[in-house]
Amino acid sequence: MTKANLLFPTPVWTIQLDNYKNINEKMYNFIKSNQEKDGIGINKSNVKGWHSKDFNLNDEEPQSFISFILPAIEQVMIDMNWEKEKQTAKINNMWAIINTGGSANLRHQHGNSTISGAYYVRAPKNSGDIIFYDPRPAPVYSHPNVVDPNLLNAQVNGISPKEGALVLFPSYLDHSVNENLSNEERIVISFNIKIQMKSN
Repeated sequence: MTKANLLFPTPVWTIQLDNYKNINEKMYNFIKSNQEKDGIGINKSNVKGWHSKDFNLNDEEPQSFISFILPAIEQVMIDMNWEKEKQTAKINNMWAIINTGGSANLRHQHGNSTISGAYYVRAPKNSGDIIFYDPRPAPVYSHPNVVDPNLLNAQVNGISPKEGALVLFPSYLDHSVNENLSNEERIVISFNIKIQMKSN
């Protein structure tokens, strides 16, 4: 009997959240209000798109959003079998990115965090998949030709955005966002989580 043991898998969670329309409208208004106040934003990985400054996590809207996604974060801790008695998942920072037609995000990763997330407030068709890159160095140097890519041989994998969908992934994982080929706004809320010891 032959068995392929996946010894060092890289988990990427995709969760379609229920009853997302109200929170999406609330966050859409919050993000657009921030954009009106600060139309320049900041420049990170974004090409042409608008990148907000970090949200004030004590504001009502981010608080509502955090409550909405918290069960999915808890599930990640369960899947990873991380000790929950002494550790907690703390969202360190959160921001929004609005990519209009022709906007994209360059390859990058999120340092000094454990898990990062992307949640889609607006996700029109052809607005740009999020692309993940194999974090292992060895396949970069030796990669035989493949007939079709699969989960064992692919060096790059993409996930299409969908409204109400949450993507969670290890913060060390390199990722980029393809160009928005639509004429509509692609709006994502991104954030970083650190698993840390609970305070006494």
